[in-house]
Order: sequence, then structure tokens, then C-alpha cells
Amino acid sequence: MEHTQPAPVFKIFAVFFRLGLTAFGGPAMVAYIRRLVVQDKEWVTEESFKKGIALCQTIPGATAMQAAAYAGLRAGGPWGAVAAYVAFGLPAFVLMIVLSIIYAQAHDLPRIVSLFSGLQVIVIAMMANATINFGRRYLKIKQDVILVAGSAIFLGLGGNPIIAILVSAGLSLLLYKKHYLEREGMEVRAAKTTSWEMMRPALFLLFLTGISLSLLFTIRPDLFSLALLMLKIDFFAFGGGYASVPLLFHEIVEVHHWLSNQALIDGIALGQVTPGPIVITATFVGYLFAGFPGAVVGTVSIFTPSLFLLLLVVPYFDRLQHNPFLQRALRGVLISFVGLLLAVTIRFGLTVHWTPLSVLIAACAFAALWKKVNILWVVLIGAIISAVIL
Repeated sequence: MEHTQPAPVFKIFAVFFRLGLTAFGGPAMVAYIRRLVVQDKEWVTEESFKKGIALCQTIPGATAMQAAAYAGLRAGGPWGAVAAYVAFGLPAFVLMIVLSIIYAQAHDLPRIVSLFSGLQVIVIAMMANATINFGRRYLKIKQDVILVAGSAIFLGLGGNPIIAILVSAGLSLLLYKKHYLEREGMEVRAAKTTSWEMMRPALFLLFLTGISLSLLFTIRPDLFSLALLMLKIDFFAFGGGYASVPLLFHEIVEVHHWLSNQALIDGIALGQVTPGPIVITATFVGYLFAGFPGAVVGTVSIFTPSLFLLLLVVPYFDRLQHNPFLQRALRGVLISFVGLLLAVTIRFGLTVHWTPLSVLIAACAFAALWKKVNILWVVLIGAIISAVIL
């Protein structure tokens, strides 16, 4: 803990709920979380927050949500982590419910069709920009290109993205061996404590998840399937919220056929006009699949693995971050997502009806995102233009 006197849980909830109301921009919110907990509230030290962000980038899930949970953990213990996590994501959930209800009632109206025709090409521009940014960040050597090409071709041929992720992780143990040899001789500092006390919060969450899944299996098998699917997606979404998109596409559209390709793109677009991470699209998917109960189950399930892993890994992070095998595997996983994002971007592009005006909107959106214009403004302005001219 950062202080001998932990912050009250209700105060942590209130602070992160206010922040969550304006949590637009995904990973960009990390800077605001840092200013809040390090400078304004002085709940977390600068050094501890930096280590926390390194941890959040190592485990799967939306980085900003994990950063909020980590700050809450350091400020108020496990319940502080839960309070920050729930409060930070709650505004996005509520707004997404409202937008999903409106979408379900009005998506066939001509003006709404025009609006979403524009939003769909903006989402494609957004995905293309994310693919390029991922590529610039992670592609350094020829082995990276091999994994990207293999992942993209595999998904393009209808392969399971989770298989691509696991195979990439396995291959990376060989492909990147010489790049991590210098770490293998290092003496790794053990975690300060590996006591049962440190593991209890994560195991308690795991127990609650198991009980909930058992109840859903008995009472609502459809919601059980939804929950299991969302848990799986988040568990493999290394690299932040965008990493969940190929998994959502494969499972929701191609395997289960719960949504059409266009409907999923619409959900992603709506997720960009709400505060919070792109994985809030799970709320939209859950609502269209099974109404309000589906929205709740989908949302809780898409965020649970990230919180579980954060609570589980924090005591052992110093040991894990210097493990050369883990680092090689993680690099392969992150590289594979570049290929998966590329393949999904192309698939999305092939399903959209392109016109000269939609091409222009997509090009302008891509240029704006490339120039670091806030994605909220890109989506809102694009939506207005689309509703007027398409």
C-alpha cells in the first residue's frame, strides 16, 4: 500500500466516477488518472504508478481501466481497486445502454441508416490507424513481419484468432531468443510477499465468477454462453482494448452469428461516443443479444478477467517483468495483434458499400486521427456530416 491510512472506498468511487464521465480517448486517459492519483490526491507515488502502467501493458485488457483499478488498489486495497474499476466504467455502461436501446428501435430509419453508413467507414479509418500505430510500435525486425503476415493470412482464411495468438506466443520463444539472452542471466528479485493474504482478493473474485457462471448455466444458458465468450475475449486481449476487436469479430459475427458485420461496426462506433474503452462494445452486443440482462452480463464478463489478473499479478510483477520467456511470448502475442487488426480492417472494408463521399469521409477521418485529433470529435463530426450528405 502507498499509505498507512488507506483512502475510503466511497471516496475512491466518487473520484473515479467523476473522472469516468469524461473518460474519452481510451489509453490517453492514463495521463489524467496519473495526475489525479499522483499529484492531486497523492494516493500513489510516481514510481509506483509507473510500475503499475508497465503491469497494465503486460496483462490483457483495456489499459485505462486497469490503470484505474491499480490506482484504486494502491489507494484503498482490493475494495479500492473494485470501486475505482466499477466507477470508472459505469458512465460508459449507462450511456451505452441508452444508445443501444435507441439503436434497436431506430436503426432502420433512413436518416439513421445514413448516419451509420458514415460511422462504419469512420470505424474502418479508426481500425486502419490503430493497425498502423500498433505496427510502428511493435514491428522492429524481420521476425515481427513474419508473425504479422502469418496472423493476418490465418485470420483472413477464417482461422481462429486465439489459435493465432497462442501459436505466435510459442513461435516467439524461438524467434526472439537471441534478443532476450541478456536477461536470462539476471538475478530476478523475488516478490516482497507471496502470502495467502495477497492472493485472497483475486481468488475471491474467481470464486464469485464461478458461482455466477454456475447460476447462469442453470437459469439462463444463453447468458452463460455470452458470459463465457466475453470472459474468453478479455482474457486474450493483450495490448489494450483494440486487441479485443478481432476476437469480437470472429466470435460474435463468424462463429455464433449473433450480430451482422455491419451491426458490430455500428456498436464499435457507438462505443467511441461514450466515455471508456472500446470494449464497452460488449454492452451493445449483450443488449442486442438478450436485452438488458445481456448487456449487464456482457459488460461484467468483458471486464472481469482484467481485474482478476491485476489483483493476482501485482505481488509478483517484479519477478514476471524480468522473465525472458514471458517477455518473448508477450512480444509474439502483441505482434500477432498487428496482423489480426490488419485482417479485420480489410474484412470490415470489404463489407461496407463504398461511394465517393464515403471514401472522402474515411480519408478525412484517417487524416484527423493521424494528426492526433481526439477520436470523439472525429466520430461526432463524421456522424453529423454523414447524416446530412449520405
